[in-house]
Amino acid sequence: MLFLHSLILGIVEGITEFLPVSSTGHLILASTLLGIAQSDFQKTFEIVIQLGAILAVIAVYWRAFLNIDTLKKVVVAFIPTGIIGLALYKVVKTYLLGNDLVVLWALGLGGVALIAFEYWHVEKETAAGSIADVSYKQAVWIGLFQAISIIPGVSRSAATILGGLLVGLKRRTIVEFSFLLAVPTMLAASGLDLLKTSARFDIGQVGALATGFVVAFIVALFSIRFLLQYVRTHTFVPFGVYRIVLALAFFFLVLR
Repeated sequence: MLFLHSLILGIVEGITEFLPVSSTGHLILASTLLGIAQSDFQKTFEIVIQLGAILAVIAVYWRAFLNIDTLKKVVVAFIPTGIIGLALYKVVKTYLLGNDLVVLWALGLGGVALIAFEYWHVEKETAAGSIADVSYKQAVWIGLFQAISIIPGVSRSAATILGGLLVGLKRRTIVEFSFLLAVPTMLAASGLDLLKTSARFDIGQVGALATGFVVAFIVALFSIRFLLQYVRTHTFVPFGVYRIVLALAFFFLVLR
């Protein structure tokens, strides 16, 4: 992998990690466009640089992690994802990561789901207006929805946000909770993958990981602020349309 590849993929990751468009899906499609082979290292790269973007959450929300009640809810939400992700780790890495068709189907169907949800969903007055108002039952459901995102192209952000809205959270509340939940989720995913593969990395590969990691962190700082401002006055319909257009365009212009 060239330095330029690491730089480009780090930017892609930082932009897409918190948007409901699937950062993993974008990394896989970007790698295809760049002509990067889907080796074991590349699959690890696509998992680990996401941690760089996730650490941006700690930089922005570090005070939230000092709140014990908030931490307990994040941990409760993480448990379903952790169990399902660990159980299906080999299946996902062997058969799903690097599969363009899986990504395109997930992007397209996810786009349809986002659009349909926005036209159907009506936020209740009793919706949780802060993380302090989120119940442990709601946290478990959000974790179960997040587990769907182990399929590349689904989008962890989209799954948790739609799940949170369905179980009664306000938009800004679930967006912020999704940010926090990303931290243990990606720490676990990246840690597990590095334990299994890092011994086989050479110096060049470590450098590529470090480059992508740092770039993703810097770009993600801006992405977090953008999404928080965006949800104040906008729906997720444009992201749904984007997902569908991207899936169709990539299929007909690249894969065909």
